[in-house]
Amino acid sequence: MEPLNSLELKMENQNYELIDNIPREILFHMLDNPAESLIVVDRKGCILFMSKIYEQIASMSVSQAIGRHVTEVSPNTRIHKVLTTGKSEIGEPFFLKGKLRIVARVPIKKDGEIIGAYGKLLFWHTAKFKALHDQLSRLKGEIKNYKNEISQIYTSRYSFKNIIGESYLLRMAKDQALQVSNTDSTVLITGESGTGKELFAHSIHQTSKRSAHPFIGVNCSCIPRELAESELFGYEGGSFTGARNIGKLGKFEHADKGTLFLDEIGDMPFNVQVKLLRVLQEKQIEKIGGKPKTIDCRIIAATNRDLEELMKEGKFRPDLYYRLNVANIRVPSLREMKSDIPLLVHYFLAKLTRVIPKNVTSISSEAMEALTRYSWPGNIRELENLLEGAIIFCKGNQIELDLLPSRFKIEAGLSIILKSLDSDLTLKEQLQILEKKIIERTLKVANNERTTTSKILGIHRSGLQKKLKKYNIQ
Repeated sequence: MEPLNSLELKMENQNYELIDNIPREILFHMLDNPAESLIVVDRKGCILFMSKIYEQIASMSVSQAIGRHVTEVSPNTRIHKVLTTGKSEIGEPFFLKGKLRIVARVPIKKDGEIIGAYGKLLFWHTAKFKALHDQLSRLKGEIKNYKNEISQIYTSRYSFKNIIGESYLLRMAKDQALQVSNTDSTVLITGESGTGKELFAHSIHQTSKRSAHPFIGVNCSCIPRELAESELFGYEGGSFTGARNIGKLGKFEHADKGTLFLDEIGDMPFNVQVKLLRVLQEKQIEKIGGKPKTIDCRIIAATNRDLEELMKEGKFRPDLYYRLNVANIRVPSLREMKSDIPLLVHYFLAKLTRVIPKNVTSISSEAMEALTRYSWPGNIRELENLLEGAIIFCKGNQIELDLLPSRFKIEAGLSIILKSLDSDLTLKEQLQILEKKIIERTLKVANNERTTTSKILGIHRSGLQKKLKKYNIQ
């Protein structure tokens, strides 16, 4: 048996002193309380102490029990077995006088040697134990539900089946995304705003080996510059004025084992770009006020800006760009895949009418032609929003041209006018006919409001008045 070192001796003496300071009356009532039936034995199994309440289950009184072997007082006990095994038995079922109890048996050791043991009833009635078990089971179930809710929040919501379209450029982008999803390489997704870059990021994660782990999305343009570092990397408690005492986990830690999607990466502050470069190079993050910590998450970045132009302007680090641009996927704009517009229209009609209580099932050929001809600066997002508004105001089951915004009606009208022009007329005559018809159609769109008409046409109201008089338009 090894002797106690000086520190252990000092701590033991301090504990003895603390116990000496507790009044004997308090100590006695702690041992002899009605909530616990306590029995203490020496190394031979002879009883040193027995609480008064233990008399209810023992075969003799406290005064008769002291000094006797524990098996004489409680024939079915296992306290003396603990003296041999040296192992605690906590929460064990035990029959006393024909009733099931829950007990604890614990060996008492000093310097590694067993010098005694104690036993006590944890629950006099199994109903109390069952109530505790039920409560723990309920709490366990609640924790499981919370975990499921959190996993739903931090998971990818889309897959490749949500990317609608069959045009060549879109199929090429989907094929590249599928190939890269089988790797752990960093991905840079480029494309105009509203093209569905986030949809591609979700799909890559969903198909990857990390799909069971978190997908954390961060829009770099929405984080205040002064908070960007703490949001991404977190901080230790009390590391700066206003910091929470418990600290904060950053997005990188939330995405551990999963995927971190950095949208609008071109708007990331320059000082944070340096720390991101370190993550990509060394797979480590460093919290504010903390030490380096290894992290395992895949980075997918996206931008609608020209990063090479930003590098020339000194707003984006070249070394970070080359680290991010391992696998570059360009998502085409909607005007580059106009053949997919009918597919997208019908997809959005089905999707939107599931949440909007309208039975809108189709779109007229004139309206579809107008949508196909449009340039779509807002891309797919603009198309979806436009269709949502059209469904809301639609009174039948088909979207007509009149439900589309003015710009679509005017473009459609111009197409009709151009088709109706007589090629035998002179250029001046055709231009006059065209101008008159444009004014008439714009007036109709503007409900004959001349101020609105002049604004749409981009001319002064007095100029419109002269043209109305010139062409005898009422």
